[in-house]
Amino acid sequence: MKRSWSKSALMCDHNPSLSLVSNFMPKPLSEVIALRVAVVGIGAVGREMVRCLWQSSLPLSDEPLVLARTAREVTIDGKTIQVHEAHPDAFKGMDIVFFAGTEGEKGAARQFARPAIDEGAIVIDNGSDFRMVDGVPLVVPEVNPDDLEVLKGDGTVELPGVGEIPQRYVANPNCSTIQMVVALKPLHDAARVKRVIASTYQAVSGAGSAAVEELEMQAHRILHGQDPGEFKAHPLQIAFNVLAGANWRFEDAGYTNEEWKMVRETRKIMHEPDLPITVTCVRVPVFTGHAEAIYVELERPLSADEAREILRNAKGIVVIDEPTQLPDGTSYRTYPTPLDAAGKDPVYVGRIRNDPFNPHGLWLWVVADNLRKGAALNAVQIAEEIVRRGIVKV
Repeated sequence: MKRSWSKSALMCDHNPSLSLVSNFMPKPLSEVIALRVAVVGIGAVGREMVRCLWQSSLPLSDEPLVLARTAREVTIDGKTIQVHEAHPDAFKGMDIVFFAGTEGEKGAARQFARPAIDEGAIVIDNGSDFRMVDGVPLVVPEVNPDDLEVLKGDGTVELPGVGEIPQRYVANPNCSTIQMVVALKPLHDAARVKRVIASTYQAVSGAGSAAVEELEMQAHRILHGQDPGEFKAHPLQIAFNVLAGANWRFEDAGYTNEEWKMVRETRKIMHEPDLPITVTCVRVPVFTGHAEAIYVELERPLSADEAREILRNAKGIVVIDEPTQLPDGTSYRTYPTPLDAAGKDPVYVGRIRNDPFNPHGLWLWVVADNLRKGAALNAVQIAEEIVRRGIVKV
């Protein structure tokens, strides 16, 4: 099967006819009017958030207000967007504020969560600063939407470095966590997951625009007989290479912070604090689209055919796993690739097969666009769920 590479796949330009944003909602949001939203950050994820907002079912009163460190103009899909300087007074009148990432002392949430919430907005944060804080909902709408109900109360939450604030803050999970739990949830509901072993194959766009440019530059230099140049986004050459540590920090027990994120976040989202999970995260020389090989041990055995049917009927999943033949007559099964997922909304699942040595074991191959479902789209779906539940009333 021949696939073509295109610049649109690299840049994650989206085909609106493929959108699942509006289809995800169980009922229309037409009764809600004049919703005002802001996006803080206009890197790769911020741009994708703007695209997802344009395509969503959210009844926006106006164009999203886009904020960043410096005021400037940017172009998204041929449309010129005015970017305003982010400051504490910029959130007046906002109903929902999306933070597009950047963790740490100068991260958007640490600087602006309090002023945004003080103005009455709900914050949906793609950064990792506060995902594991008690009382902070960490949400994938296909998996744990009821966790958003905490926003209806008058409670507060303590965010390290920010202080106690009204509970109007939601965390968006790690990109690799999101696609994994979307695939695990229907299997867990049907047969209860007892153990997970996963290996990820993560695109460089997960490390930001600088990593995309680095891969492009290194590949160009090497193909023209030059050395790869200076390493910036990754500590080792990424072009024509595979990095089992990438730009992640090594922490307890020899695992990276990315691997521990997947373990801890999956347990929190699935409400299974003791679920055995072990992960190896790998960076691969692909621009867009994360892939994962996931081994699941189930309490009740499922055949591969049963698992396929369960996953086909699950929200947000497209199964690509059909028998076919190659032109020479060789037996073959279809499966998804990062090129298939780039610029699209679903989580794709294939290579569904039983462990021949363990009747409770099942293998999955899970692929998704890390900038869309792995970040921007999931955040917008959270906003849609918040509005549908009447948590934001405008």
